[in-house]
Amino acid sequence: MNSKESCRNELRTAVLQLSDRCLYSASKWAAEQLVGIEHDPAKFTPSNTRFQRGSSSIRRRFRTNELTSTPVTGVSYVSTPVMEEDEAVNGDFYLLAKSYFDCREYRRAAHVLREQTGKKSVFLRCYALYLAGEKRKEEEMIELEGPLGKSYAVNRELVSLEREFSALHKNGMLDSFGLYLYGLVLKEKGNENLARTVLVNSVNNYPWNWSAWLELQALCSTIEILNSLNLNNHWMKEFFLASAYQELRMHNESLAKYEHLQGIFGFSNYIQAQIAKVQYSLREFEQVEVIFEELLRIDPFRVEDMDVYSNVLYTKECFSALSYLAHRVILTDKYRPETCCIIGNYYSLKGQHEKSVMYFKRALKLNKNYLSAWTLMGHEYVEMKNIPAAVDAYRRAVDISPRDYRAWYGLGQTYEMMCMPFYALHYFRKSVFLQPNDSRLWIAMAQCYETEQLHMVEEAIKCYKRAENCNDREAIALHQLAKLHKDLGRSDEAASYYEKDLERMKAEDREGPNMVEALMFLAQHYKAHNRFEESEVYCTRLLDYTGPERETAKSLLRGMRMDRSGFPSMDVEHFPP
Repeated sequence: MNSKESCRNELRTAVLQLSDRCLYSASKWAAEQLVGIEHDPAKFTPSNTRFQRGSSSIRRRFRTNELTSTPVTGVSYVSTPVMEEDEAVNGDFYLLAKSYFDCREYRRAAHVLREQTGKKSVFLRCYALYLAGEKRKEEEMIELEGPLGKSYAVNRELVSLEREFSALHKNGMLDSFGLYLYGLVLKEKGNENLARTVLVNSVNNYPWNWSAWLELQALCSTIEILNSLNLNNHWMKEFFLASAYQELRMHNESLAKYEHLQGIFGFSNYIQAQIAKVQYSLREFEQVEVIFEELLRIDPFRVEDMDVYSNVLYTKECFSALSYLAHRVILTDKYRPETCCIIGNYYSLKGQHEKSVMYFKRALKLNKNYLSAWTLMGHEYVEMKNIPAAVDAYRRAVDISPRDYRAWYGLGQTYEMMCMPFYALHYFRKSVFLQPNDSRLWIAMAQCYETEQLHMVEEAIKCYKRAENCNDREAIALHQLAKLHKDLGRSDEAASYYEKDLERMKAEDREGPNMVEALMFLAQHYKAHNRFEESEVYCTRLLDYTGPERETAKSLLRGMRMDRSGFPSMDVEHFPP
């Protein structure tokens, strides 16, 4: 059996097993990867398509002692699914509980399974209790919300669940799904080390539960922690590492993993979306736009990840495209956090910041932990000069994800606006540590060093050099490097940077005061070093401008002619007025 067919059969089995345990997000992810596997052209015929419902090579049976191997394949469907050991007698109770669970009647589902001792029933009962606690926590957050939108509501089921899982774990009574839920509870309780160990056991025993991988990823805050995990070799590990590298800002490593996975999952929309998000972090906006346009063509009702696409359109100031995207997602699913975020970006681009904030708040009503909404709302408050609200929004963002460099950068900006450069510098350093390849962050830190309170010019120069090495798209770094070296009396270094700045402005067909400043300095610098021919070139270019720089250029040319001839030169009236 080739690797593609093996992956296909594994995922078919996993989709059913995950759905049967109400792990719908993981089931959806597995199904999307299943459809994303490229078919063998020789076998891809009308009678053998991925959507055919005839004979199948999977079976639903799944035993805990088979967890370390791949799902069983090669068995056709039968009219009645083969029940697992703990289903044989009490399967009717499980079906009733699952029906209640699907109707979001979590406590009712847990009550039905209160006397069932099978691993599958125990998992669903505990999962129902966990979600019942989460549901009540959300209700309390709304009821007890403080003046800054903060609430200290907790899931009241965690203590009893941790106690029960701990006893089951000691007795070896937890299967991989139970281990996943135990790890989730430990993570919520703050016991990260044990949570990592338990989740590693879960994914090693059953690698197809993507939700377990995501919880494990959330506990890998550094590359050292990631490398210390004792994970079995399986193709699902490649998906995990690609996602973990992406979260740790190891963009090239992440792209390499995703490109490798495309060898089997050539039609995976998930992989395409993740590649687009990595390219977005690398500020390759043209490539990101192409990928998302293709994704929308293939999957026109997709809302997931479209908020990232809206960020690209916002950055490129594509009014019509962003308006079309907002209209499209409203018709698809109006009350999704991503939809509200896209609409917020649209109103922000139009300069209607109050409306933008309203939609970001709506997104947060739907999902309190929606990171992008907190960060973008902070940006809007900065535009509205509401500094306290901006600081609160950014702090909420870093509480959710301490690795969100945009929120740290926003905090730096707000404290800079409050003329508190030491605080601003602290936050800029955090942002640049997380995103060292973003020139904007280095420039912000350099400008902070230049303030009167700090006046650390050498440190500012180092930052501007890093910005220039990071492909400074705004072309700020070169000009500032030239000015700082000029102010320090380092004329040769200043001339070098001014020349580079001129070359870039010429390549980008830009004019403006920076060009005049560079031409004036270079004309005077080369005259002072008796390099008259080069000075004349810059003086001649200055004659195309109006204002005092034109007269200065004439005076320099007159002086150079006198120096060359040894006697007063002709008047320079022959130069065009």
